Amino acid sequence: MKKHLQHYRPFLSFLVKFFAVYGGLTLLYKWYLSQYDSLIAFQMDGITTSVANQVQAVARFFGYECQLEWHTSQSSIKLILDGHYVSRIVEGCNAVSVVILFIAFIVAFSGKWMQTLAYLIIGSILIHLMNVLRIVFLSIALLHYPEQEPLLHGVVFPLIIYGFVFGLWVIWVNYFSTYAERKEK
Repeated sequence: MKKHLQHYRPFLSFLVKFFAVYGGLTLLYKWYLSQYDSLIAFQMDGITTSVANQVQAVARFFGYECQLEWHTSQSSIKLILDGHYVSRIVEGCNAVSVVILFIAFIVAFSGKWMQTLAYLIIGSILIHLMNVLRIVFLSIALLHYPEQEPLLHGVVFPLIIYGFVFGLWVIWVNYFSTYAERKEK
């Protein structure tokens, strides 16, 4: 039995690390969000507001007139492109939950300490940048093809962000993790 359990030790170690980091960061994020009373004041958290402002700046960079308006009856920010209300930015649009998932996986497959920390920081920044671009391009697509909203918002753009994260995971596992180190030997 002991020998059998040793066989599964790397997998069990991965699961414990993954769920510990994922659970801990999720609780920390929920605590952060609890400071914003969205049911009464329809207040947006600072991270989501920052993402909305960055989306506005990038959309303007691409030549679109972009305005942000606080929604008066829900916790969201309206995104208006060229005078058309095309989308709204809500807490889930800030990609924090995606970054938490990314971090949990990288830590569970950790490599050398400094390498792991550097990859976490660089990967989180890249995910954030990809997310801002994703929202901009989704909003531009919705401006031109509003009838395609279910496909664009529900399929194409989630595939982009999760596909990007999956790619970062593959790079990590194959080139930097302890698994990659064992593979080289």
